[in-house]
Amino acid sequence: MAIHIIFLLFSLCILSTSANVFVSIDCGSSKTTYTDENLIVWTGDEAYMQNGESKVVQTSNSVSPVMDTLRVFTTRKKNCYSIEASKGERVIVRASFFYGNYDGLSSPPSFDLHFDGNYWVTVDTSGAEYAYYEATYVTRLDYVSVCVAQTKPGQFPFISAIEVRSVELTMYSNGDQNYPLHLIKRVAYGANETIRYIDDPYDRLWTPAVGKNGLINVPSDTFLATTTALDQPPTPVLQNAVTAVTPTTTIQLLVGSFPPVGVPVYLNMYFSEVAELDATTQKRSFQVLMDNKPLLDQPVVPPYGDCTELYANNLTVSSNTSFTLVPTDDSTLPPLINAMEVFLIGDLLTDGTNAKDVEGLSSLQNAFATLQDWGGDPCLPAPYSWDWINCSSDPVPRVTTLYLSSFDLTGVVPDFSTMDALETIDFHNNSLEGPIPEFLATLPNLKQLNLASNQFSGPIPDSLSKKNGLNLVVTGNPGLCKSGNSCKSSSTPTNNNNPGFGGSNNNYNNNNKKKKNKSGLIIGTTVPIFILIWAVLGAILILKHKRRKTAAISSGGANMPQTSTINPQIIGGVGDSIMNEIKLNMYDKNDDQTNQHANIGTTSS
Repeated sequence: MAIHIIFLLFSLCILSTSANVFVSIDCGSSKTTYTDENLIVWTGDEAYMQNGESKVVQTSNSVSPVMDTLRVFTTRKKNCYSIEASKGERVIVRASFFYGNYDGLSSPPSFDLHFDGNYWVTVDTSGAEYAYYEATYVTRLDYVSVCVAQTKPGQFPFISAIEVRSVELTMYSNGDQNYPLHLIKRVAYGANETIRYIDDPYDRLWTPAVGKNGLINVPSDTFLATTTALDQPPTPVLQNAVTAVTPTTTIQLLVGSFPPVGVPVYLNMYFSEVAELDATTQKRSFQVLMDNKPLLDQPVVPPYGDCTELYANNLTVSSNTSFTLVPTDDSTLPPLINAMEVFLIGDLLTDGTNAKDVEGLSSLQNAFATLQDWGGDPCLPAPYSWDWINCSSDPVPRVTTLYLSSFDLTGVVPDFSTMDALETIDFHNNSLEGPIPEFLATLPNLKQLNLASNQFSGPIPDSLSKKNGLNLVVTGNPGLCKSGNSCKSSSTPTNNNNPGFGGSNNNYNNNNKKKKNKSGLIIGTTVPIFILIWAVLGAILILKHKRRKTAAISSGGANMPQTSTINPQIIGGVGDSIMNEIKLNMYDKNDDQTNQHANIGTTSS
């Protein structure tokens, strides 16, 4: 267990507020923008989400204008909001939920909450109270995503509000920035109301905790315009504290509910003296103990007019862990504490889906409006990928399948060639048009490509029709043709059973290479053979005819034998057959130059 402690004493530091993102979304609200009593500007969520339904909680359950509306999702595995941010900045993300019996069923649902492709928490909503969850982390992308995912049949996820706030990169930086901090408790001791914006420029919610069980509230008699505390607690948080009644009394701190098994925790405590002490007669000094062991090798002496922050990172805390403030032997005053923050250290932040796949999916979303409402990480957390993709189980997952059948896609297919892990692409039953993209043949792992029932036109790329191991389906595209001249001539005979011509058999399975068509060679050698036979036959018949004619003349024509005449139908049939062969050969040679897979037969009359 690694523990890191820091004291920041007496040096001056102006509170910095160079936050880049300050977004407040009232989910389900029909209002474009409005300003609440805390001067926070809220916007409706229609610019962030088109899926789901807007609902209003029952009037009797109203707690605030922000919590009065929500958006519920009855479709899709997960639904995500995406908010622009800068890559590498530290943000606080807060998601709020109030059921308010909006559906009249008195059945608050349970579902999962995600951020940036990471599992966050399982949300168990209540009928009477609202709940919020907060995560602090360094972004790895140029946006923040908040998603809700259905985990149980009939229990539909919803969300009431989303808030994203940038904080200084130096804040909450004592831990490993590869891990998020999930808020367990943020307490302002001695305060009588929640402290947030504008008192806290980062809009952290500081819950009031008044003194009880032997503790008393004590206000500060000084105003802190500045603080040296690394995590910059707002001034009003340091204006009050709780302390014990007697100098020897120990303060027991309740840091939150934890499981019996230890979990990693990040802890901040803030100490500021509430009165200017007489150095000769007064002293406030105490130890911070965890399970009766000092967290520090020296006691805490709160400064007047400033703040000491104690932080401890990667503590292992369970339901049996105790935190106490114990006065030192020379202390004349009891311990005090002004504020505390307790975080559960989350799992390692994911790097998200492979960047090449994200790029390709973005190209598809830019081209097709019906896909633009899908947000968050495409593959993570598993198994909550987008409904129309499949992903691998790699640590950085790859998209292996596109299921975009019947998505009402129109227009030309964009270039998504960066998605080189794709094995299956299903675009059938849409209104896609233009030529079939050549880049599809460059996808090295592609095994199934279904382009049926679209409006593709032009030749099927040879690189696709000849791609080994690819099952290509192109039926139902009347404008498609195989290639070359067969696409240009409308008078050329077509074979409706040939692939690529809109027939019933437009499937290419290229697991085995097809043999080249040799009909051109057969017909090419047939033509001169028939010509030669015709010539020889004609010469023989002419010679016989001359000889018999000569004999008949010399005999005066008496007792003339019966002449063997040539049947003109035979000669005509041979000639027609040769002409048909010549015509067919001319057509086949033209077609064969561009279509080696055509299956063309020969005819004779």
